[in-house]
Amino acid sequence: MANPTTRLRRLRSTAAALAGVTLAACGLAACDGPARAAAHPAATTSPTTPASASTTGAQPSLHMITNGGHKLAFYVTPGRLPAVVLDAGGGLDASYWKKVAPVIAQRTGSEVITYDRSGEGRSSDVPGPWKAQNAASDLAAGLTQLGVTKNVVLVSHSLAGEIATYFVNEHPHWISGAVLVDASLPEFYTDSETAKIVAANQQRIAALKNQPQTRATRQLLAEAENYGPVHIAYHKLSWPQSVPAIAIVSSQTLSRPRPSTHSCGSRPSRSSSAPHPTATSSWHSTAHTTPQLTGRM
Repeated sequence: MANPTTRLRRLRSTAAALAGVTLAACGLAACDGPARAAAHPAATTSPTTPASASTTGAQPSLHMITNGGHKLAFYVTPGRLPAVVLDAGGGLDASYWKKVAPVIAQRTGSEVITYDRSGEGRSSDVPGPWKAQNAASDLAAGLTQLGVTKNVVLVSHSLAGEIATYFVNEHPHWISGAVLVDASLPEFYTDSETAKIVAANQQRIAALKNQPQTRATRQLLAEAENYGPVHIAYHKLSWPQSVPAIAIVSSQTLSRPRPSTHSCGSRPSRSSSAPHPTATSSWHSTAHTTPQLTGRM
């Protein structure tokens, strides 16, 4: 049996390899363009078509999961373990990965899972403020009911970085590694940076409140509610050292400071030399715009 150091190195290699595959796959969707900021710095909108695996010949199957009385749509493309779970940013559903998931399935042979968070896609609306802890609970419920509770590789974009941070702290032994794609991480949210974000988004939020209310605007407002206190508390969290991760950042992250680093298997630190490659000349939706980083992995 491999010792812990050897195992950690292998898991780091897995996460780094998947990071390359992810960005290579995302290059197919370069025509989608940059994400559009809304109430949350990462919030956007998207259609409700699930991620497709047509290039592999295997189509994702729909699984409706129940958690706390509401339903969640999970889409599973069959394959071997480790399973790869793709979690999109704020205001986005599983269709964000529609050009990415098939390529990951094809190149890795892994089972690929995408899902619609509550209030998105085919999943139920949930009243009240949006909370990353609740979203992490939904993800855990879905993976439990799908029987996927170990050797998971988690790929989290933007707002989903908050879900990932809560999730791995609650279930560190479920995760083999994580790829954090321009993700929202605790280190960003100092008191001063959080105050800047709140101030910068006040007019956007006011404009949303004055618009005709749709499902999309209600969800964005739910994500914006109590934003300051929620993220001050989030700043106190850290990534478990036992869970390897690699962060990919865009060179022009929207409405947020560029992260210093998010290291494989350690807490984010400005002095760390762990991998945190930058997708140059890219926007916040770096997953869709920059395949070039693959060659650097």
